[in-house]
Amino acid sequence: MIEGGLLITFEGGEGCGKSTQIARLAAYLRRVGLDVREVREPGGTLVGEAVRQVLLDPQHSSLDSVAELLLYEASRAQNVAEVVRPSMQSGQIVLLDRFYDSSTAYQGFGRDIGRDKVEAMNHIATGGLVPDLTLLLDIDPVEGLRRATGGGADRLEQESAAFHACVREGFLTLAADEPDRFAVIDASGTPKAIEESVLSEVRTRLPRLAALLGEK
Repeated sequence: MIEGGLLITFEGGEGCGKSTQIARLAAYLRRVGLDVREVREPGGTLVGEAVRQVLLDPQHSSLDSVAELLLYEASRAQNVAEVVRPSMQSGQIVLLDRFYDSSTAYQGFGRDIGRDKVEAMNHIATGGLVPDLTLLLDIDPVEGLRRATGGGADRLEQESAAFHACVREGFLTLAADEPDRFAVIDASGTPKAIEESVLSEVRTRLPRLAALLGEK
């Protein structure tokens, strides 16, 4: 158990490999005896999973950009209140697949709603909760979409290449503005190479966790 818990978020465009790397990091942390909770956005709760179905369904291509943002924030608020904060309070390490940076990148930059407006909504939804570390898995959008859409594309994956390029630019801008929180990882390599980079950043940037990991 870690006093106060830890929140590690994984961000990135489509097909960057977040789910794979979360599973690998969770398995590693559990092998060394740490208590881990894996959560995703949108989703994580009954309410959030229902919202997720709406947001990713290609049939909802006419969804208004502001309505889209508010749905993400509703799912996020429920997730933070019901899962993330309680898990951290119990001393768990929470590994979160997307958090508020995704809304800033996708809706603030990609949808051009505006960074300031989205960040204000993010703050309301999270109650000011900030990750201890954000791992940004960066990949060229064309390659990421090729990986992600092999079995079909969801509503966001069907967006234009220009949209996904704006999203990537948004993520990189956020990382440049908060270098102490963000670690940018090249996600074009093999899953093993990415995993090694993730573990290196976790050890380097989270002293409380590194002390427990030792050299295992």
